[in-house]
Amino acid sequence: MTAPAAPPGLAVVLREWGRIGCIGFGGPPAHIALLRELCVTRRRWLDDRQFEDAIAATNLLPGPASTQLAIYCAWRLRGIAGALVGGLSFIVPGLVLILALAALFLAAAPPDWVLGAGAGSGAAVAAVALQAAASLAPASWRRAPARPRWIAYLLIGGLAAATLGSWLVLILLSCGAIEIARRHVGAADQGVASVHAVPLLAAAGAAAGSLLSLAWVAFKVGALSYGGGFVIIPLMQHDAVDTYHWMTDGQFLNAVALGQVTPGPVVQTVAVVGYAAAGVGGGLLAAAVAFAPSFSFILVGAERFDRLRANHNVRAFLDAAGPAAIGAIAGAAIPLALALTETWQFAVLAAAALALFVLRRGVVLTLLAAGAAGAVASTLGAALPS
Repeated sequence: MTAPAAPPGLAVVLREWGRIGCIGFGGPPAHIALLRELCVTRRRWLDDRQFEDAIAATNLLPGPASTQLAIYCAWRLRGIAGALVGGLSFIVPGLVLILALAALFLAAAPPDWVLGAGAGSGAAVAAVALQAAASLAPASWRRAPARPRWIAYLLIGGLAAATLGSWLVLILLSCGAIEIARRHVGAADQGVASVHAVPLLAAAGAAAGSLLSLAWVAFKVGALSYGGGFVIIPLMQHDAVDTYHWMTDGQFLNAVALGQVTPGPVVQTVAVVGYAAAGVGGGLLAAAVAFAPSFSFILVGAERFDRLRANHNVRAFLDAAGPAAIGAIAGAAIPLALALTETWQFAVLAAAALALFVLRRGVVLTLLAAGAAGAVASTLGAALPS
């Protein structure tokens, strides 16, 4: 058996995690593959078991799992300093790019081809949401301890995302609490309850002002996105479009599409929402708040991950919140599709569904093709969303 290599210096962490942040198109599967190739195969900083344990532990946490995996791997190698350097290196390249694209797509008077590209890629987002849910469901189904309840939680999450976007977080938390209660977990171990009560207490200050409202929306994205960034989209859409009127439905679809086609974490969609609310400063604030829980979970809890994985309350909570989150991702496709206003956008949506589910094309390629179709349609005189 080959001995692990010596841990790298911080400059190497900065370079290698930054490289992944620049080329990490394709969401969590691509990020995991790149981190495994770097840390296990090429550099031998971690062995297979350590890396698999890291995936299992970070998948138990709310928030963007691949971001937390990147932070955790850097923490294993260089401690707190490594976690901060590695995490920021992984996040910042995509953040810079998505803010630049937000400035282009949310400009006061962008060219028609830009509006068409945004409308085209935005039209495909509902199909991407369905594909994301479909990719998560099989593994969750195999792990389900009680499949009738798994189906029930899935349906509850889907209905909540389709009809009650502003209450989605409470629905996910309630599903987890119900499963804990069903398993008759004693009151001696209150770890999960204490962690997940924090967001509910924070809600009291959400309406104190525009920046506090933005911070609250970003916190929900970063701390409560069980199952990936898509699970929080119905709530983000309700807050950004209906409650605070920072964006139109069409601009929100653009934001989701930009989060998919840029490298790094998909959760960076929230930076576009922040840009729409308060410019570059709002985008940076939203990103900082959204990613703060991921850093906190690793820096505070990494040494306790073994106990976390064995905690019956955590397992019970996630056995319910997991399928509810997958249902919510699928249910998000309904409000996303209803946000479309032009006939040609529905044709793009149908073509995107064909590409993803029948032709098995990748998400990034599908969204880029949809954006190109929208740009061509606008050049030919097709009506653009108002």
